[in-house]
Amino acid sequence: MLEKAQGEPRTATAVSARQPHATDRWGTVVRVRGSVVDVKFPETLPDLLNELRAGDERQVVIEVVSHLDEKTVRGIALTPTEGLARGDRVVDMGRPLQVPVGTPLLGRAFNVFGETIDGGPPIENLPRRSIHQPAVSLVRQVTKMEVFRTGIKVIDVLAPLERGGKAGLFGGAGVGKTVIIMELIHNTVSKHEGVSLFCGIGERCREGEELYRELQQSGELKNTVLVFGQMNDPPGARFRVGHAALTMAEYFRDDRHQDVLLLIDNVFRFVQAGAEVSGLMGQLPSRLGYQPTLGTELAELQERISSTPSGAITSVQAVYVPADDFTDPAAVHTFGHLSTTIVLSRKRASEGLYPAVDPLQSRSKLLVPHVVGERHYAIAQEIRRTLAQYEELKDIIAMLGLEELSQEDRRIVNRARRLERFLTQPFFVTEQFTGHKGQFVELEDALEGCERILNDEFADRPETELYMLGKIDHRPAKPDRPAQAVS
Repeated sequence: MLEKAQGEPRTATAVSARQPHATDRWGTVVRVRGSVVDVKFPETLPDLLNELRAGDERQVVIEVVSHLDEKTVRGIALTPTEGLARGDRVVDMGRPLQVPVGTPLLGRAFNVFGETIDGGPPIENLPRRSIHQPAVSLVRQVTKMEVFRTGIKVIDVLAPLERGGKAGLFGGAGVGKTVIIMELIHNTVSKHEGVSLFCGIGERCREGEELYRELQQSGELKNTVLVFGQMNDPPGARFRVGHAALTMAEYFRDDRHQDVLLLIDNVFRFVQAGAEVSGLMGQLPSRLGYQPTLGTELAELQERISSTPSGAITSVQAVYVPADDFTDPAAVHTFGHLSTTIVLSRKRASEGLYPAVDPLQSRSKLLVPHVVGERHYAIAQEIRRTLAQYEELKDIIAMLGLEELSQEDRRIVNRARRLERFLTQPFFVTEQFTGHKGQFVELEDALEGCERILNDEFADRPETELYMLGKIDHRPAKPDRPAQAVS
């Protein structure tokens, strides 16, 4: 699905064919070492980040990353370098790598060069922009902290997203990360009248194909752009695909005045690609083998995600934590850019509590009284206190049984178990699998439901009645299959 049609060239050779080149823009290859290519230019030295093309059909794309001397540059190839040899001619395109921008991008899948990889017709006659754009100046950024409503109860109540902010989605395989991403795409398109842009950095081709097919079947593909730097691509392509996706997202924000939901999977793979490029360039590694420019490279990507008076780019980023070590440099540098941290729990997923968001580990900088309001803040704090007390009581329940608890502790357990089930929710994108009709839950309805549970209004009702529903006054006609009990 996401592979190029047979016989189609890997790179857009038509770009180089349309643009004439002066003689001083020609150079020759002097050394090829894996993805690292040294090129000598006898006349004019290309600028840093300029795009170079080499090979018989200009199919090898190289980005200039350093100047070795007054006549030699070193670049990283964004395509395989098979067949490239010393003495081959190289042309300086006179500009950085560019990608197309415009509304025809919607519903299509692209690679880092802006070429279609979904088997459809190529995108032509669209304006192209450099993937290297400056961040929005401080005077143009909107400083008001505004909540981005997702329609997902557990996120909106306990870890609200910031409009124009960045949220980190921490979770391993099989805990529902992709399902949450697809639900966010659905809710953004249907409720916010915006567009969604999915950026796969180091994405497995299987995951990309499945996401493309599921978006197509759900009807959300027409308002979504997908950009992939697949796992088998050279590190240079994986390192730049995030910048290419941001350039496309900035068009919809600045030119079309639309809100954009940018989903990145995975930020850690972006850091890994940067470490590979740094190693190929011969730079000395810093702590734990990461590149010495880790902070700068991550900031160049993250600082472009912001809100302006014309629109906002709201980002949800999957973040892998190596060996569950949150002091790892990749995780530490990422934390500094996030306004919301959402942690997915494998334990909750095994109990059937979907979405499997851990309410005690998830945090948001917006969950303060002057942003969300006193009532929202008080309810969220009481939910956390109740669930934390329940976690402390679980050991006692396992050893002695529920009967040994005091009346007050029993009431806490009763509230906590009903809160856990009320914070589950049927998703639109999983209707065909669960049989539950999807629900977009307004924040006020979610807060009212939590408040009523905390006030023990449902203490005498079976907890299964609160499982997998939207608003609390819309209960299923028949009891749903109960979640697995917590021992």
